[in-house]
Amino acid sequence: MGKGIAKMRRVGFTGRMWFEFMDKFRKRETPPADTLVLGSRRVPLLMVRNPRARRYVLRMRPDGTPRVTIPRGGSAAAAREFVERNRPWLERQWQRMQSRSQPPATLQIGSTVLFRGEFVSIQSDRPGFIQFGGETLPVAVPVVDLRPAIEKHLRQLAAHELPARLIELAGPHGLAVKRVTVRGQRTRWGSCSRRGTVSLNWRLIQTPGHVRDYIILHELAHLRQMNHSSRFWQEVERLCPDYPAAERWLKDHRELLREMPAAR
Repeated sequence: MGKGIAKMRRVGFTGRMWFEFMDKFRKRETPPADTLVLGSRRVPLLMVRNPRARRYVLRMRPDGTPRVTIPRGGSAAAAREFVERNRPWLERQWQRMQSRSQPPATLQIGSTVLFRGEFVSIQSDRPGFIQFGGETLPVAVPVVDLRPAIEKHLRQLAAHELPARLIELAGPHGLAVKRVTVRGQRTRWGSCSRRGTVSLNWRLIQTPGHVRDYIILHELAHLRQMNHSSRFWQEVERLCPDYPAAERWLKDHRELLREMPAAR
């Protein structure tokens, strides 16, 4: 080979080098779980490292398992201390999950349904009609399950009220929406497209007014920031200064609102 041209050398891996190299490509193992006593039961405490996380985050999974996220540079010991500092919150979440009974398979007279943020009782003062939360609607007689009739009524209320409320909130902020739809999303409270279409979940009719307004303003904020960046959340805070309270309500009631409609 001519001068100035480096000779190619075959480099082999030693056993140690090979395992260190391959370790980078191994599938991440399931993180070990510690334990924690909640109430009178010992439950697993799942610790998950996330190099993109900036802080420790504690969540209660739907199965009742506490999960703490460890940020880059954090430690399991610090995560445990973080969990202990937030034990009162964990205890409340645990008690809520333990006391929450499964919703009935059917809705009948005397059952309760979540409506505008409150559980209201289903009553009947005359044959062929039921009332709940100030609403009256006709039902077939006899009826085995009131759930379909109540869900239909709630969907109709949502289709009438939610678009009107969105237009009312958008006006003062100079936000133009091309189209509003009300749907039955299973995983989202709402969405906003780049074309200016806002879709809202009909179950918002079951939430308190401030929660409904927050979701609407959240989607309207996407008309200015089509992302979830820091600028987006600054816009949300400008439009809805008390949005953290609404977020907490949604977090505390996410299981209930998965029902159609949420009831107990």
